[in-house]
Amino acid sequence: MEYLDFKTAKCKDCYKCLRECPVKAIRFENGQAKIIADRCILCGHCTLVCPQNAKQVHASSDEIELLLRGGDVIASVAPSFIGSFKTDGFSAMKKALLKLGFCDAEETAVGAKAVTEKYVELLKGGKYKNFISSACPAINRMLQIYYPDALKYLAPVASPMLAHAKILKDKFPDKKIVFIGPCIAKKREADECGIIDGVLTFEELSALFDKYHIDLSGIKGDGDKSADDGFNKAKYYPINQGIIKSFTEFPDGYEYVAVDGVHRSFEILDEIDKLSGMFIEVNCCEHACVNGPCAIRHDGGSLKANETVRKYALSGEGGTTKLDGIKVDVTEAHPQITVNARKPSDKEIAAVLAKTGKFKPEDELNCGACGYNTCRDKAIAVIAGAADIEMCIPYMRTRAEFVSHEIIKNCPTGIIVLDDDYKIIEINTLAANILGVDETSPVGLNAFDCFDSADFIKAFIDGSNVVNKRVFINKTQKYAELTILLLKEHKLMCGLISDVTDKVAYNKKLQITREKTLATTDEVIEKQMRVAQEIASLLGETTAETKVALLKLKSILQENKE
Repeated sequence: MEYLDFKTAKCKDCYKCLRECPVKAIRFENGQAKIIADRCILCGHCTLVCPQNAKQVHASSDEIELLLRGGDVIASVAPSFIGSFKTDGFSAMKKALLKLGFCDAEETAVGAKAVTEKYVELLKGGKYKNFISSACPAINRMLQIYYPDALKYLAPVASPMLAHAKILKDKFPDKKIVFIGPCIAKKREADECGIIDGVLTFEELSALFDKYHIDLSGIKGDGDKSADDGFNKAKYYPINQGIIKSFTEFPDGYEYVAVDGVHRSFEILDEIDKLSGMFIEVNCCEHACVNGPCAIRHDGGSLKANETVRKYALSGEGGTTKLDGIKVDVTEAHPQITVNARKPSDKEIAAVLAKTGKFKPEDELNCGACGYNTCRDKAIAVIAGAADIEMCIPYMRTRAEFVSHEIIKNCPTGIIVLDDDYKIIEINTLAANILGVDETSPVGLNAFDCFDSADFIKAFIDGSNVVNKRVFINKTQKYAELTILLLKEHKLMCGLISDVTDKVAYNKKLQITREKTLATTDEVIEKQMRVAQEIASLLGETTAETKVALLKLKSILQENKE
């Protein structure tokens, strides 16, 4: 089952989720993040850091609503509820849950008390060199997959959620159980245990209250108090050092310390074999459960929520379940979970590193931009199919800059790029020669100081492109065709400039030749007209003389005939 969903259309190759993921249980396909389900500990950090809100927790609201329609559903409410919901205590929360359709509701602190009692019992046995709390399912999962050597220190005890569910099932075997809390990992834990019928996060519960117009802030509690000090102390569980605070006695031989935040837990787990006599309370979330991934944030943040929980625990409000002497076995094994992961050879790793220009150890920047701590870790992920070569941002930038530089450098057209302050960002040799840019390294200089940039200024002010404008460069005495493209999204101007001096000169020569040809043609025509006129004149005189002669001949012939 998928517990985290993705809005793939919004994932934009930022790798922020992977950088935050403590166990690198995220892979990328075509630039889109995907959870590696069998490696994920469901800490939920990726859902909090995603800048595009592309990740979302699998919603259980519809399934829970179906359960509620069937009736006989008991809510087990994590004690961190007091930090997420604006209410004066559990009795008010219970009334709201009854309105929602639950037949009853109890605080998970009942199970937390049983867990603490079991911890004390095991610690008194004195057989544990070190002892790690088992209340956080994300930490438990992390040890099961990634720290198998530390599993011997993990308490063989159920989480408070599971312990409370066992208690409820023993007392109410025909009832269904829904856990309500701020944790995503509880969803998988509930599915795997088989006795919990569903999990609602605080965010989902809040949405249901809104859907059915239940105003929790307007519901008054009964003000019941609990005389059970062990139960009241168990309400400290959701804050840092909360488990330690729940102890009513501290078995000798151990130092009691608390570690919150999964990255801090690495420091302890990496060195735990070197420690001795340590009871270690470990929480995946910084500031513990009050800062869970699905907690509801209010002004004051985790510190305010911490204060609220402490005051609530001290108040004793909420009462406790009357168990009538019911005792259940809250022991729970946490076996190692094996994830198939082939270890690649050094030769395979070197081959992948070489594809991103890393041939020597000093080439490995280990910048972490891709989300992996080292270049070798990323190479291993590439071999495993969890990462792409292109995820190396320094390599991709270097490659893009190289390709861009080579294209601009060798382009048969002059190229110049200016920013919105008219500073030169890029210019190739051809453009520099045409514009008369004399500086050896003009990048970063003001365009005003290098060439006549009036056309660029006008284009920027007008907000319109210039296409194939014929310009004359006074500085170089060259003619050019200039195209200016405004890249408004990036606040850049790109100028494409071609030297057309020879073309202009050729056209001038062609024009002169044309004009001379036209003049010669006119002259020839004029001469031809004169010749024609002279011929016509001569022909006219000859014809007249011939006519006179013929008439004379005719007259003589007529006289002789008579």
